Amino acid sequence: VIVVLQSGQLLAAELIGYDIYTDLAVLKVAANNLPTIPQQDDLISQAGDVVLAIGNPFNLGQTVTQGIISATGRNGLSNTSYLEFLQMDAAINKGNSGGPLFNLDGEVIGVNTAIISPTGGSVGIGFSIPADMAQIVITQLREYGETRRGWLGVRIQRITEDLAESLGLSKPKGALVSEIIPGGPADEAGMKQGDVI
Repeated sequence: VIVVLQSGQLLAAELIGYDIYTDLAVLKVAANNLPTIPQQDDLISQAGDVVLAIGNPFNLGQTVTQGIISATGRNGLSNTSYLEFLQMDAAINKGNSGGPLFNLDGEVIGVNTAIISPTGGSVGIGFSIPADMAQIVITQLREYGETRRGWLGVRIQRITEDLAESLGLSKPKGALVSEIIPGGPADEAGMKQGDVI
């Protein structure tokens, strides 16, 4: 793995760890006094915020696009359901992944990661991993070389009005256990298909 600095300097990098679900990796390079962007805690992003996305689309070098956040908490975009993304219309193209998403205060609020596009080019629907989620993954990669996630071992479905009525619930609240993964924690704890969490 080679890291290319803005100056054009090439540095050999050591892979410390990576996470397939968030598409994040931690690299280590032998260099001193590299500029960094301070990590801000408790940043709150909301729909309508103006954002700037920086990346390397089509190998053009640092490219900045501007847009607004359409939604926060988008999920169901990857092979896991627990990841929640920022959706924005800043143009994201191939090569933008891994680039930062900034707010207008110059704070990193996310890591650009994906687009939805029938053609493979930007159609104004891009996604970014929120900075706080990325920081959790990065901390685990630095500490363990991998991410460690808990899991319940169930498949669930949303409780609709009709389902709530058939289950005798006063309102559609919670989640219905539709399947128990054999040998998983929920199975060992005695949870059953049809339980409501």
